Amino acid sequence: MARSLKKGPNINERLLEKLKKVDPKSKEAIKTWARDCTIVPEMIGYKFAVHNGQKFEEVSVKEEMVGHKLGEFSISRKFNKHGGKIQKDIDQSAG
Repeated sequence: MARSLKKGPNINERLLEKLKKVDPKSKEAIKTWARDCTIVPEMIGYKFAVHNGQKFEEVSVKEEMVGHKLGEFSISRKFNKHGGKIQKDIDQSAG
């Protein structure tokens, strides 16, 4: 469900304060756990290390990302493979 327009976008204020302290051209990423934070135009050009529940994934913010959430670009689920007889046959023929 989308956030109410009356409330506006969810922006983490502490994250914006960290943006002011860091140079956008620096290679250092800004660590954050705020996956639900909406990307605003001020964040373009910065690198974020977004926590996915296990480790930090590095995300470079581009112009096309504005309006999306930081968590959308840090995948939190790992797909191994489907199981069953068909998968077993595929593995045997490949190996």
